[in-house]
Amino acid sequence: MDRDYLQEALAHFNIGKPQWYGWKKEDNNGNKIPNNQRMTYENIVLNDSTATLPSKADVDAKIQEIKDADTARANAKTSAINKLKGATYSALTDAEAKALFGA
Repeated sequence: MDRDYLQEALAHFNIGKPQWYGWKKEDNNGNKIPNNQRMTYENIVLNDSTATLPSKADVDAKIQEIKDADTARANAKTSAINKLKGATYSALTDAEAKALFGA
């Protein structure tokens, strides 16, 4: 299953306000939005009047930050595995150890 980066990013905004957002069910013309198209930035609705909608740029930046962290973890894991496979061992970095063992 693919990660839902949009919802993961939205969780970093309006901290302390659970379920602060939802999704439109109809477009501006009253037409039903298909479920597989509802979960987009353009279809966010605020469920909490004290919450603020983050800008699309802020949400996109948070998504990229999450993806970059995923890439860094994957690279550290690959590097650590390659070091462990090699004939000469180098000390693992903290990031590599965490990627392999979660420590």
